[in-house]
Amino acid sequence: MLKIQELRELIKIVDESAIDEFSYEEEGTSVTLKKSGNGTTVPTEPTSPVEYRAEPIKQTAPETDAMSEERPVKEQSDADNKTDDSDHEIVSPMVGTFYASPNPESDSYVTTGSEVKNDTVVCIVEAMKLFNEIEAETTGDITEILAEDGELVEYGQPLFRVKKK
Repeated sequence: MLKIQELRELIKIVDESAIDEFSYEEEGTSVTLKKSGNGTTVPTEPTSPVEYRAEPIKQTAPETDAMSEERPVKEQSDADNKTDDSDHEIVSPMVGTFYASPNPESDSYVTTGSEVKNDTVVCIVEAMKLFNEIEAETTGDITEILAEDGELVEYGQPLFRVKKK
């Protein structure tokens, strides 16, 4: 059985040579390398269930375009939903679970109308068993709480709206 490094060396040698097709058989394993029209080498192993391809798998353009179009539409709708009395959003710095209070028995860190300062803890986002305190990083009043306690939040997702002072 050929090792991956040996296969890579064979591919490189055949690719750099004038040979269009190469076959090799050892101990019941057969490897056939054929050059395609664009100069790349594609190996095949008809007797072995494992197949190695020298060509990288490429992502198709329509999927990329669809993904890039989705995000701006979402951000635009979020901007449309903003109320006039808020001019700053506190967003999640990571993917995790949103908690409004330090523990289930305690009151929430902040409520609508609460005054916050730069270093005021407004919530916790749990990620990978670590509880990360999220600070307001602005001075003002909370006008809206956008996440529910125990809800999964995404990176960059708005959690609170704040009217700056």
